[in-house]
Amino acid sequence: MDIKFNQNEDHNKLLLSDLKKRLATVKLGGGEKSIEKHKAKGKMTARERINYLLDSKSKSIEIGAFAGDGMYEQHGGCPSGGVVVKIGYVSGKQCIVVANDATVKAGAWFPITGKKNLRAQEIAIENRLPIIYLVDSAGVFLPMQDEIFPDKEHFGRIFRNNAVMSSMGITQIAAVMGSCVAGGAYLPIMSDEALIVEKTGSIFLAGSYLVKAAIGETIDNETLGGATTHCEISGVTDYKAKDDKDALDKIKSIVDKIGDYDKAGFNRADSKKPKENPDDIYGILPKSRADQYDMKEIIKRLVDNSEFDEYKEGYGKTIITAYARIDGWAVGIVANQRKLVKTKQGEMQFGGVIYNDSADKATRFIANCNQKKIPLVFLQDVTGFMVGSKSEHSGIIKDGAKMVNAVSNSVVPKFTIILGNSYGAGNYAMCGKAYDPRLIAAWPSAELAVMSGNSAAKVLLQIETASLKKKGEKITKEKEDELYSKIKDRYDNQVSPYYAASRIWTDAVIDPLDTRTWISMGIEAANHAPIEKPFNMGVLQV
Repeated sequence: MDIKFNQNEDHNKLLLSDLKKRLATVKLGGGEKSIEKHKAKGKMTARERINYLLDSKSKSIEIGAFAGDGMYEQHGGCPSGGVVVKIGYVSGKQCIVVANDATVKAGAWFPITGKKNLRAQEIAIENRLPIIYLVDSAGVFLPMQDEIFPDKEHFGRIFRNNAVMSSMGITQIAAVMGSCVAGGAYLPIMSDEALIVEKTGSIFLAGSYLVKAAIGETIDNETLGGATTHCEISGVTDYKAKDDKDALDKIKSIVDKIGDYDKAGFNRADSKKPKENPDDIYGILPKSRADQYDMKEIIKRLVDNSEFDEYKEGYGKTIITAYARIDGWAVGIVANQRKLVKTKQGEMQFGGVIYNDSADKATRFIANCNQKKIPLVFLQDVTGFMVGSKSEHSGIIKDGAKMVNAVSNSVVPKFTIILGNSYGAGNYAMCGKAYDPRLIAAWPSAELAVMSGNSAAKVLLQIETASLKKKGEKITKEKEDELYSKIKDRYDNQVSPYYAASRIWTDAVIDPLDTRTWISMGIEAANHAPIEKPFNMGVLQV
């Protein structure tokens, strides 16, 4: 191993250590004192509920762990968006579980909470996955009601999705394990089956205080909407549980009896571990986002037996297209090659940049994978499309548009992993969030932005200094350096993978060694949903 490898390894393992520390903080939810108060009521935490529900020693992946990270600080923060979402196995069946975290503002819904719940439902709809709601929420966070209540992608969309999923035959099970108030009361009752826990669970459109204020009736919450009321008088809920574990055991029993699903039929063989050591990824991935490296070496450490069949190997070399297997699943890989490459004509092409020929190659490969019903995996480390007169005269916009068209109209499931750079239109062409990947995750080394922090800071500095000079201010070298540092620091914060994850532009920041699990579980989920329409790229400038 050379010294560069060791330096890269040290840097990436520090990034991994930082990821683990951040996750440990997030998993505390509202903090240790809030957890103690919650447990004093005889309730399990959201994470304990999910862990008990999921099959022991089975794999799971968490969606949106960093949702809300660094946001809403004026309101005390909202770790994980106040809700925990995992894809895992219940009684041997793959499901998605959504659990309100009542240690965070009593499980109140912030704007990001709504976005995260909608993302969970989107995953369930796309993949026809059973979805389980563990409800414990005080409802909409009133100080921000204007950002969560009335719009198309706000709180009400949750119930619309409940109805749509029911019509699609997607199983929905809800357990009311705490408060379930106002509009939120519709979620469990719009599910196929609803459970409620004695003493701690309650459902009502208005609590006892509001009832007193509105109509003058004096009544306690348990009598108004507790377990006995809804299981024996109103008939709103279907099962009564004596405590959290009893409710979760009942859910396991219900899921155990769900019939098999129609499969999409994606090809799977016996899983084989990579021959090349996956730990080498930490040393291969460079410390600097500007440095070159061979993406093929990364691919070898992600795919079964470290084997892949490269498509058009000698053409369009700044994008690698290849057939491989990941955990037995057949996949088509579209990856940015990050080393300087040489064309047959002797020209050098920059790694991480999409040229005309590489866009053309990727378009054809994506079409082939759709023809063969092979899921697509995008490995992003892209700075954008090539610029300049030669590229423009060769029709780079047209070739880029073809690639974007193919990605947009792809009917096979797509999965995106952001390894490094994800800049500008390169993010779009390589299946960024706007292009409906079934799952999208970033490594701690990822950066997402219109352009790099350095480039953006230089552009913004020119604008800022020009504005100040117009006002008559004299800009010294010291003042210019100060402005540059200030702008770059702000921009660098925004390109961080955690900034993206907090806003659910990605589903997670993950350890590179977890990539195979994410892709495998993602394809298994996608296999629940047969492809219902043909691949068609529409009108296209060929």
